[in-house]
Amino acid sequence: MLERGRGKVIFTASLLSFQGGINVPGYTAAKSGIAGLTKELANEWTSRGVNVNAIAPGYIATDNTRALRDDDGRSRSILERIPAGRWGRASDLAGATVFLASPASDYVSGITLPVDGGWLGR
Repeated sequence: MLERGRGKVIFTASLLSFQGGINVPGYTAAKSGIAGLTKELANEWTSRGVNVNAIAPGYIATDNTRALRDDDGRSRSILERIPAGRWGRASDLAGATVFLASPASDYVSGITLPVDGGWLGR
Protein backbone atom coordinates (compact mmCIF):
# COMPACT_ATOMS: atom_id res chain seq x y z
CA MET A 1 0.00 0.00 0.00
CA LEU A 2 2.77 2.42 0.86
CA GLU A 3 4.61 1.62 -2.36
CA ARG A 4 1.38 2.06 -4.35
CA GLY A 5 0.57 5.28 -2.51
CA ARG A 6 -2.96 4.29 -1.57
CA GLY A 7 -4.82 1.89 0.63
CA LYS A 8 -7.05 1.35 3.62
CA VAL A 9 -6.07 -0.43 6.83
CA ILE A 10 -8.98 -1.39 9.10
CA PHE A 11 -8.07 -2.91 12.45
CA THR A 12 -10.47 -4.61 14.84
CA ALA A 13 -10.35 -2.90 18.21
CA SER A 14 -13.06 -3.24 20.87
CA LEU A 15 -15.40 -1.32 23.10
CA LEU A 16 -12.75 -2.09 25.71
CA SER A 17 -10.33 0.14 23.79
CA PHE A 18 -12.26 2.98 25.47
CA GLN A 19 -12.88 1.51 28.94
CA GLY A 20 -11.45 -1.11 31.24
CA GLY A 21 -13.82 -4.03 31.22
CA ILE A 22 -14.07 -6.70 33.91
CA ASN A 23 -11.91 -9.83 34.28
CA VAL A 24 -10.17 -9.39 30.89
CA PRO A 25 -6.98 -7.37 31.49
CA GLY A 26 -5.01 -8.96 28.65
CA TYR A 27 -7.81 -8.47 26.14
CA THR A 28 -8.34 -4.87 27.27
CA ALA A 29 -4.63 -4.10 27.02
CA ALA A 30 -4.38 -5.63 23.56
CA LYS A 31 -7.43 -3.80 22.22
CA SER A 32 -6.27 -0.51 23.76
CA GLY A 33 -2.98 -1.11 21.97
CA ILE A 34 -4.84 -1.50 18.68
CA ALA A 35 -6.48 1.91 19.21
CA GLY A 36 -3.07 3.47 19.86
CA LEU A 37 -1.46 1.73 16.91
CA THR A 38 -4.29 3.00 14.70
CA LYS A 39 -3.48 6.60 15.62
CA GLU A 40 0.27 6.14 15.35
CA LEU A 41 0.20 4.52 11.91
CA ALA A 42 -2.33 7.09 10.69
CA ASN A 43 0.13 9.82 11.70
CA GLU A 44 2.86 8.13 9.65
CA TRP A 45 0.96 6.79 6.66
CA THR A 46 -1.96 9.10 5.85
CA SER A 47 0.32 11.60 4.08
CA ARG A 48 1.51 8.66 1.96
CA GLY A 49 -2.03 7.79 0.84
CA VAL A 50 -2.84 5.02 3.31
CA ASN A 51 -5.73 5.59 5.70
CA VAL A 52 -5.56 3.69 8.97
CA ASN A 53 -8.68 3.24 11.09
CA ALA A 54 -10.24 0.70 13.44
CA ILE A 55 -13.70 -0.59 14.23
CA ALA A 56 -14.56 -1.10 17.90
CA PRO A 57 -17.35 -3.65 18.24
CA GLY A 58 -19.43 -3.55 21.38
CA TYR A 59 -21.06 -6.64 22.82
CA ILE A 60 -21.51 -8.91 19.80
CA ALA A 61 -23.12 -12.36 19.99
CA THR A 62 -20.16 -14.61 19.14
CA ASP A 63 -18.46 -17.66 20.60
CA ASN A 64 -16.23 -15.21 22.51
CA THR A 65 -19.22 -13.78 24.40
CA ARG A 66 -21.08 -17.07 24.97
CA ALA A 67 -20.23 -17.21 28.70
CA LEU A 68 -21.51 -13.66 29.22
CA ARG A 69 -24.72 -14.36 27.34
CA ASP A 70 -25.24 -17.61 29.28
CA ASP A 71 -24.86 -15.80 32.62
CA ASP A 72 -28.37 -14.40 33.12
CA GLY A 73 -27.33 -11.71 35.60
CA ARG A 74 -24.36 -10.48 33.59
CA SER A 75 -26.26 -10.61 30.30
CA ARG A 76 -29.14 -8.64 31.81
CA SER A 77 -26.80 -5.95 33.16
CA ILE A 78 -25.14 -5.63 29.75
CA LEU A 79 -28.44 -5.41 27.87
CA GLU A 80 -29.75 -2.79 30.31
CA ARG A 81 -26.89 -0.51 29.28
CA ILE A 82 -27.20 -0.95 25.50
CA PRO A 83 -29.71 1.60 24.14
CA ALA A 84 -30.37 -0.68 21.14
CA GLY A 85 -31.63 -3.27 23.67
CA ARG A 86 -29.91 -6.27 22.11
CA TRP A 87 -26.60 -7.99 21.60
CA GLY A 88 -24.94 -6.98 18.34
CA ARG A 89 -24.62 -9.31 15.39
CA ALA A 90 -21.50 -9.74 13.26
CA SER A 91 -23.49 -8.30 10.36
CA ASP A 92 -23.82 -5.03 12.31
CA LEU A 93 -20.15 -4.38 11.56
CA ALA A 94 -20.61 -4.50 7.78
CA GLY A 95 -21.68 -0.89 7.25
CA ALA A 96 -18.77 0.55 9.21
CA THR A 97 -16.36 -1.74 7.37
CA VAL A 98 -17.72 -0.78 3.95
CA PHE A 99 -17.55 2.92 4.86
CA LEU A 100 -13.95 2.75 6.07
CA ALA A 101 -12.91 0.71 3.01
CA SER A 102 -14.64 3.01 0.52
CA PRO A 103 -13.75 6.38 -1.01
CA ALA A 104 -16.41 7.90 1.28
CA SER A 105 -13.80 7.74 4.08
CA ASP A 106 -10.85 9.15 2.11
CA TYR A 107 -10.56 12.04 4.59
CA VAL A 108 -10.96 9.82 7.67
CA SER A 109 -7.82 8.45 9.28
CA GLY A 110 -6.73 7.65 12.82
CA ILE A 111 -10.17 6.97 14.28
CA THR A 112 -11.55 4.05 16.22
CA LEU A 113 -15.21 3.81 15.25
CA PRO A 114 -17.50 2.26 17.88
CA VAL A 115 -20.24 -0.05 16.65
CA ASP A 116 -21.87 -0.70 19.99
CA GLY A 117 -25.63 -0.14 19.90
CA GLY A 118 -25.13 3.13 21.78
CA TRP A 119 -23.18 1.73 24.76
CA LEU A 120 -20.60 4.53 24.86
CA GLY A 121 -23.30 7.18 24.66
CA ARG A 122 -24.56 6.24 28.13
